[in-house]
Amino acid sequence: MFDQEDSELNVVMGVVFGIIALVIAFVIGLGVYQLRGAQTPVAQAEDMFVEVAEVGEPLVKIHFDLGETALPPTAAAQIETVLAALAAAPEAHALLSGYHDETGGAAINAEVAKNRALSVREALLAAGVSAKRVLMRRPAVTLGEGDAAEARRVEVRVQ
Repeated sequence: MFDQEDSELNVVMGVVFGIIALVIAFVIGLGVYQLRGAQTPVAQAEDMFVEVAEVGEPLVKIHFDLGETALPPTAAAQIETVLAALAAAPEAHALLSGYHDETGGAAINAEVAKNRALSVREALLAAGVSAKRVLMRRPAVTLGEGDAAEARRVEVRVQ
C-alpha cells in the first residue's frame, strides 16, 4: 500500500519539478530575447551612417551651444527650408553631417556631434520625411572658419 502511494507521489513530484524547470527556462529565454532586442538599435545606429560625397554648399547650417544636442529654437525655420527643398525634389535625399571642435575628448565630441545630427534627423522624420530620404555621415572634426562655435553644427545638404 505504501509502495503505491510512494510511486504516485514520485509522479506528482516529477510533474511539479518539470513545470518549475519549464518556467525557469521560459524566464531565462525571455531575458535573453529582450537583451538581443535591446542590442539591435545600437547596431542599427551604427549602420545608419553612409559614405556619400557632399555635393555643393550646405542648404542650412544648424548651430548648437556647447555640449547641447537638442535643436535650438532657431532650427525650426531651417527645418522648414529643408522640407521645402525636399518637396521640390522628390528624388533627393537630405544628407546630414555633424561636426565638432577639437576641445574635450574625441570620443565624447563624436557622440555629441552624432546626437546633434540625430536631433535634426528626428525633426525631419517628425515632419513626415521618409527615413530612406535622410542620410547621415559620420561625425567629423572641424574648426569651422577658425571659430569653435562654428564647428558645433549640423550641415544639411539636399542632393
